[in-house]
Amino acid sequence: MNIFALIASFGGGIIGAYMGALPAFILTGVIAITGAGVAMAGGSDMTVGFIAFGSYLGPHVAFAGGVAAAAYAGKQKKLGSGTDILSSLNGLCDPMTLIVGGIFGVFGFLVHYLMGSILHLNTDLPGITVVISAIAVRFLFGTSGLIGKAPESEKREYFTAGNGMICNVLLGLGLGTTVGFVYQALVTSGAADAVLGSYPILCFGIAAASLIFTQTGFATPATHHIALIAALAVAASGNPVMGTIFGIIASLLGDFMAKTFNSHCDTHVDPPAFTIFILTFVINAIFGNGFFSV
Repeated sequence: MNIFALIASFGGGIIGAYMGALPAFILTGVIAITGAGVAMAGGSDMTVGFIAFGSYLGPHVAFAGGVAAAAYAGKQKKLGSGTDILSSLNGLCDPMTLIVGGIFGVFGFLVHYLMGSILHLNTDLPGITVVISAIAVRFLFGTSGLIGKAPESEKREYFTAGNGMICNVLLGLGLGTTVGFVYQALVTSGAADAVLGSYPILCFGIAAASLIFTQTGFATPATHHIALIAALAVAASGNPVMGTIFGIIASLLGDFMAKTFNSHCDTHVDPPAFTIFILTFVINAIFGNGFFSV
């Protein structure tokens, strides 16, 4: 364990709190694009491991810290909803809200270390850590239980119905096909191993950075779980069609996770993180590579 990174994670959690969970995650995407681009160009990059997925902006530190801080602020009636991951909580001028973010930044760092260095789980470590942290936050600060409390008059749905379902399938198909067949185009063009190895990070970063449009009020969906999983599937299998197949699966699983764990709730459990860690495990199990674990 790097003690300096552990100490830094407290500050990373505060960053996620004062900036807001989603804005911090958008910056994760920006840094991931930069780091992947440097690596694909043949340079030596340390920003992905230590900044984008480390104690500075790692989702398990900054995003998770922001989620925890919002849940705490919601419970204290200082924020309209504990599910608010868009607002900068610095505007609350509440020291304890920022401290909660810092505490959960450290918690995220320790869980990540436990999952990877001790238990050696063959999945996406930031993803599973974000989920574990969010579930802990829900039971600590929430009142709606693990899967929320739907009104008695409302039938609980686990997938978006009708045209929404069709759009989700097309979203996964479109993004998964693009990710998969661009990877294959790189292979046939003779791209170096450094390019192919950083491709999933680049795809993730582009999708994560696109959430700037969501942050600013447009109906742009979260797609980083689709882009990353599609890229991992094609890289692990060597078959671009796997990008399409896993893109569709990721889109539908993300919808299921949102309906199941993030509806009728008063804290945020992240559906893309849930989707990423489950499907990364599946891809590693099917194709036997286990190469992706930030």
